[in-house]
Amino acid sequence: MSTPAYAVADSKSPLAPWTITRRPPGPHDVQIEIRYCGVCHSDIHQARGEWGGGIFPMVPGHEIVGEVGAVGSAVTRFKVGDRVGVGCFVDSCRECAACKDGEEQFCASGMTATYNSLERGTQQPTYGGYSTRIVVNEDYVLRVPDSIPLDRAAPLLCAGITTYSPLRTFGLKAGDKIAVVGLGGLGHMGVKIARAMGAHVTVLSTSPSKREDALRLGADDFAATADPQTFKKLAGSFDFILDTVSAVHDYNAYLGLLRRDGTMILVGLPDQPTPLAAGPLIMRRRRLAGSLIGGIRETQEMLDFCAEHGVASDIELIPIGKINEAYARMIKGDVRYRFVIDCSSF
Repeated sequence: MSTPAYAVADSKSPLAPWTITRRPPGPHDVQIEIRYCGVCHSDIHQARGEWGGGIFPMVPGHEIVGEVGAVGSAVTRFKVGDRVGVGCFVDSCRECAACKDGEEQFCASGMTATYNSLERGTQQPTYGGYSTRIVVNEDYVLRVPDSIPLDRAAPLLCAGITTYSPLRTFGLKAGDKIAVVGLGGLGHMGVKIARAMGAHVTVLSTSPSKREDALRLGADDFAATADPQTFKKLAGSFDFILDTVSAVHDYNAYLGLLRRDGTMILVGLPDQPTPLAAGPLIMRRRRLAGSLIGGIRETQEMLDFCAEHGVASDIELIPIGKINEAYARMIKGDVRYRFVIDCSSF
């Protein structure tokens, strides 16, 4: 099926109109008419070849929502017209321990990413959501609850699950005190989800101007980390820290903000190694952990949780023609808090 898309021809080129070919649905496939696609900062990293291994031409986009347009003959879980989504991956081996545990993101042979990856079997490149349709095996399709506005649901497929999964995995509970480091696309979802889980939320940001937004999004407190007194004042204050920052920063300083047995979770991915001292961990039996996204089962759980608690992403809706401008603004931090492409603009 000939499908309009936007692609980068190589790591030096801007995004531009392109046409891709989608396969017709097989027996277990779902064809999705894409209505909206979120714009993740990782799209920029991959489109610009900053992580290496880029497959070009590349069609980014892994925060995909829309309606089912067609289903294969053996599909039982979805029907035409259903509200559905696709996140960061579209396949996995299904046989390793991680896949059998419902943790497909950690597939031993590597998950098949929604874009910039190779399909199992055919070895054809995968193309993402900066397009008008996608065909995905039903086992990797998610149901979007009716109560979540479809455009505001798109970023949940990456930013939402990236913050939900570690909070569940490491046991955040009502009454716990958590600090969310950074108030961007990930951080703003971390605030909303942690608050919905009943935690006391403090936002830590280098930008004092974000105080008002932090409180509006549901944070109980805000502290500016540019002030060195912040780290003295808040020492030993938190049960958890969710660190969403991808720029290089001092993990040791933030570890000092944890209570005994506290946990700091990294979901941001700096492009340079960060020195780590043993002392802040050993002296208070603290933990430093990392988290990726979540499996299909947990991502569906996250969507249902967000529907139950009225959680959705704060977005700026754009036509596809403004995607290069959006990339430039994201690099400057000029977005509150996620760009979402209106795919009717193709």
